[in-house]
Amino acid sequence: MAASEIGLISTGEQTTAARNVAVPRSYYRGRDGEVRTELPPRDLREIIKSGEGMVWVDVDVTNRHQHAVLEKIFNFHPLAIEDTLNPDSRVKIEEYDGYLFTIIRGVLFDDKTENPYDLATRVLCFFLGPNFLVTTHAGPSHSCALIAERVMRSPDALERGPGRLMYLVMDASVDEYFPIIDQVDEFIDGLEERVFINFDDNALRSVFSVKRLVLSLRRHLAPQREVFNVLTNRPSPLLTHETQIYFRDIYDHVLRINDAFEAQRDLLGSTLDAYLTQVSNRLGLVTKGLSIIATLSVPFVVVSGMWGMNFERIPMARHPLGFWIMLALQLGIGGALIAILRWRKWL
Repeated sequence: MAASEIGLISTGEQTTAARNVAVPRSYYRGRDGEVRTELPPRDLREIIKSGEGMVWVDVDVTNRHQHAVLEKIFNFHPLAIEDTLNPDSRVKIEEYDGYLFTIIRGVLFDDKTENPYDLATRVLCFFLGPNFLVTTHAGPSHSCALIAERVMRSPDALERGPGRLMYLVMDASVDEYFPIIDQVDEFIDGLEERVFINFDDNALRSVFSVKRLVLSLRRHLAPQREVFNVLTNRPSPLLTHETQIYFRDIYDHVLRINDAFEAQRDLLGSTLDAYLTQVSNRLGLVTKGLSIIATLSVPFVVVSGMWGMNFERIPMARHPLGFWIMLALQLGIGGALIAILRWRKWL
């Protein structure tokens, strides 16, 4: 597809339907301020060779034509290219000859399953060079689409360099954790109501599901702390000190999100303990009630058993008021037992 040359790109000027999906989404700003988008591979190759201007290429690795750009145009290392195709690639940052390769992981709730606690993860890869930024992802990426829309509204975002552009995409990806934190808070509030107010017997399964959700989120987030720590503090010719200050902001966000997950884990632990305590208390009340019933039934069983034996001569067997005397004796013993239990504060 021929490259379109424009001075200023307006939002929505090029729809997804109009794009040639075989060509990755790209934005280029030359030294003279000229802005071009949807560059063909030939122009991309010339821009990379010249080292002039700033170009951002966004690749959908599910499209083999777009993915071929990584090898044929940019000549990235085969191991790095292989990592872009692996949905289970670990979060990391590696330095190659002439560029930095970084992987971060985004998360969102999986709307394809009926379980509201299921997560879907996606890998977002970055190739940062002197005058280029290449991002790769499998399928649509909300963070890349958000920054692409910002670039379309204000092409000056390309003027600040590839490091600042990588910061914008990474920051948008990390910020997606905050709505998840709010959703987990709602889950916990619902669980607390089910445990403390309604005492739902099925709440235990939900408590463990949300706890597993929080542990999964912490597991996905924890490796990113080290990546952003490196981007913030390790000197690199591809990242200026001014740009690293921006990555410090992302690092602070990661720490804050991690603290939120830690607090949610503690709340879930407390909710679980409260649930188990209530179960134990309810079991104790049931046991106490059954013990009282068994204790009060003792005089009736003993007295009735003694005067129900098959002997010919039993005291008061033919007494006209024998039944009422035995009943009064049973009730008296039962009342005495209740008085003793109350005196010992067992009742």
